[in-house]
Amino acid sequence: MQVVFYMNAKGEEPAIDFLESLDPKMKAKMTRIIHLLQVNGNKLREPYTKYLRDGIFELRAKEGRDISRVLYFYVTGNKAVLTHGFVKKTNRTPPSEIERAIKYRDDYSIQD
Repeated sequence: MQVVFYMNAKGEEPAIDFLESLDPKMKAKMTRIIHLLQVNGNKLREPYTKYLRDGIFELRAKEGRDISRVLYFYVTGNKAVLTHGFVKKTNRTPPSEIERAIKYRDDYSIQD
């Protein structure tokens, strides 16, 4: 599976910016999970990934009490596009984060 990072019209890559903001242990865990996505593709399951809705999935990492998520979607041709990440504060993924990923997916399909 090819894993790529969404880039907006300004050249910003929100998922990379998020990864760079993480502490070293959390960054290492999330990087390992991204690698698992590359190796296993859509066969990767919980606890590493979870389907949310509307074609949006989340990669899941936990370090101590910190919980991080990186949202992504699949593109035809065996490709996953990582959109952005956030530190989870509630039991459910905030709908606004899913909507943001959907917006990025729609923008990506226009660029592609």
